[in-house]
Parts: sequence; structure tokens; C-alpha cells
Amino acid sequence: MARASARHILVGTEAECQALKDQIANGADFAELAKEHSQCPSGRQGGELGSFGPGQMVPAFDKVVFSAPINEVQGPVQTQFGYHLLEVTSRED
Repeated sequence: MARASARHILVGTEAECQALKDQIANGADFAELAKEHSQCPSGRQGGELGSFGPGQMVPAFDKVVFSAPINEVQGPVQTQFGYHLLEVTSRED
């Protein structure tokens, strides 16, 4: 069964999410931004979500995690929780 590991940053607005993505593109550290800005408890661990399989996350999140290139920041991705930046750190098919 497929497994993936990912990290994310969860914020309340698309604009804030895009601003953080721009900062990462300009060299800011993903984990540090997660600690400072993420509304998810995982922010304390730099946004690390650990390893999970398909269906364990909300559908919009799952779709990105199981299709996006590894180590490339994706987003903004909207879910019922807010807006996410996602980075797949590993995946096994």
C-alpha cells in the first residue's frame, strides 16, 4: 500500500498562504515558518505530519500528497480547515 510523509503549514487565508510560499521560494526555512505561522499543532514540529496512507487525510490534501513531486512546495490547497502549503518529503507506491 502507498505511504507518504509530508509536512504542511496551515493558515486562515489564501493570501497569507501565498505570502509564506513566496518566502520559502526566496529561501526562508519551511520548518521555521511552520513553527511561527501554522495553526495546526504539527507546526511545533516544523509542520511534520509523519507517515500515512491514502484516505487518512482529507481528500484535497490526499490528492496532492499522493501525486505531487517530492520536496516541492505545493499550494495554496484549500480544505475545511483553511489553506495549506504542503511538501511531500517521501512516498512509497
